[in-house]
Amino acid sequence: MEELRNKVAESGLITIDLEKYYPVEPIKVFDIKEFLFMGQILKEKDFRESLDLYDWFSFDGLDSVITCSADAIIPMWAYMLVVSKLEGKALSIHVGSKEDAIKNIFIQHLQTIDSAQFEGKRVVIKGCGDIIIPEYAYVEISKKLLPVVKSLMYGEPCSTVPVFKRK
Repeated sequence: MEELRNKVAESGLITIDLEKYYPVEPIKVFDIKEFLFMGQILKEKDFRESLDLYDWFSFDGLDSVITCSADAIIPMWAYMLVVSKLEGKALSIHVGSKEDAIKNIFIQHLQTIDSAQFEGKRVVIKGCGDIIIPEYAYVEISKKLLPVVKSLMYGEPCSTVPVFKRK
């Protein structure tokens, strides 16, 4: 009787699961709208006083995003002032939407991957999982790995789509 072999295990393929790099920690939103006069106008003196009284410790150890959900013109220094209050408390500080913050954090996580460990290796980027991985993550991991890998594939080790093969 022929011995059963696990050809996938013997193939030497290395699988990278991008879900492991997806941000899972909560992101706390700082909305400048809450500090606007009549929800439309930023008054410098009032804004500064309100920021001084705000509970910045609620951001301790959390990723944060600064946004303004009102259709108002916010001077650039206002964002800088908020950053000066968050610095040293928030784990990270971003601007825009919560989705923008997730994208920035996700890309930062992917940038921590040491591509040297994949030098000359056959790598599969896992394609299915519990979290929908955005396109930008696949672009970032490809940019990181293409200069060093022997081959890059997408999918599962038992069923891959070839993306790149070094000649």
